Amino acid sequence: MARDAGANQLFEIAFEQPSKGSRRSADSVYEQLRAAILDGRLVAGSKLPAERQSALFFGVSRNTVARAYTRLATEGLVQSRQGSGTYVAPKKKRSLRERAPSRQALDARLNAQWLRPELAQSLNFWHDSQPAKASKETGFLDFRPALVDSRLFPFEIFRRVSAKQLRRMELKPPVFKSPQGNRGHYPLREAIATHIGISRAVVCEPDDVLVTAGAQQAFDILARVLATPGVTTVAIEDPGYPPMRAAFLAAGAKVVPIPVDAEGLIVDALPASVQVVCVCPSHQFPLGVSMSAQRRSALLKAARKHGAVIIEDDYDGEFRYDGTPLQALRSNATVDDVFYVGTFSKCMLPALRLGFVVAPQWAMSALTLAKNCLDWHCPTLTQMTVARFIADGYLTQHVRKLRDVYRKRRDLIEEILHSDFADELSPMPSHYGMHVAALSNTSKRLKRASLRLLESNVHLHSFERYFFGEPTSEGLVFGYGAVDLKGIEQGLKALRRAL
Repeated sequence: MARDAGANQLFEIAFEQPSKGSRRSADSVYEQLRAAILDGRLVAGSKLPAERQSALFFGVSRNTVARAYTRLATEGLVQSRQGSGTYVAPKKKRSLRERAPSRQALDARLNAQWLRPELAQSLNFWHDSQPAKASKETGFLDFRPALVDSRLFPFEIFRRVSAKQLRRMELKPPVFKSPQGNRGHYPLREAIATHIGISRAVVCEPDDVLVTAGAQQAFDILARVLATPGVTTVAIEDPGYPPMRAAFLAAGAKVVPIPVDAEGLIVDALPASVQVVCVCPSHQFPLGVSMSAQRRSALLKAARKHGAVIIEDDYDGEFRYDGTPLQALRSNATVDDVFYVGTFSKCMLPALRLGFVVAPQWAMSALTLAKNCLDWHCPTLTQMTVARFIADGYLTQHVRKLRDVYRKRRDLIEEILHSDFADELSPMPSHYGMHVAALSNTSKRLKRASLRLLESNVHLHSFERYFFGEPTSEGLVFGYGAVDLKGIEQGLKALRRAL
């Protein structure tokens, strides 16, 4: 009873009550409610006042409101739920074409930068349009790169850690102060500095760390601060990670694609005007190659020669399987030249929306200001929980577990590719990360094969979607973060049929 009354008090739709004794009372209630539903003031799922409260909200009798509700139900506009009440019914979904506004009407009122097709394409690279033939009843096998297996995450431990931090906030509520200048929760920045120092040999202090809402916000902030529209030349790996280049396209930078070979980004191809170089040196996306020591040295020399800075994307660098550890580009000798971007989306969960930038001190105040313009700071409770999760050693335990799981998945993919696809695909060496790339040995159009696989509910990307310039090679990218050993075998059998 009390709960219904409280819910009904939120019914704030302006309502013209009919005059006393009017014979059109039921019509008036019906027409006004119908209009409110159709024009969107009453959205799907909204609860209407209980019939017993009709006098309070509508100024009419209970029977009058009951008749109005019955008419609305007949038209499919409301639904009655036994023991709960009357609710606005779900609306029929409109097609994308019906919802899309006129492009001509929008062009003049929007920043043209956000209408560039290459920008939308870069941010939409994960999306696959499911063909009509695909079965919607069975689950799908997802070989898309940069995805994680959330089933492996220690939710129970994280829940306990989070509960303790929430209790701390309850016992000692945070003191409100100006969020300006907030670089992130200090214990988290301290934990990040310790973690990447041990796991990736990154040289930094907590004051060098800016906490962001994932790596994508880190790229966006860096683009805002480092790129001057129409002036700054930014070199990106091609093929490369599309959302990274999207941030610089949106900032109005001159984006120049640079080819990648077995040793990483081809430094000799950098233009003389380059001011920012974006690279994934440990595990290049999507080819999976690691930048050689000689190429790393050449890149650092070229950056100094051109007065350029380097953005190092180390999105899955925790997962090393073979060989000696590769040190990050950021070191004591490069602290003024390298911006190191990391994320918790791969080693923990994408849903946390936490990442970070390790930046030179000369840029930190500008980066912090850009972050504060976007959202002041990331959610405090999440930051506190992740900080404790790292400090208590749980992240290290989880990464070790993931390494073992992902190594087995990588080895199985490589084994099957070598045994069953030797004539068509050549796996590229991959000592880090969460995906394996395989170059095509034939002239087959692999994009067609990946589209055909969608009909079997298998998501597998070809190289084509990762190029910014004209594609110079063909191949497939096998992400194994979200597919288990059984799924790998099933998916590669489907690929065999598709080819």
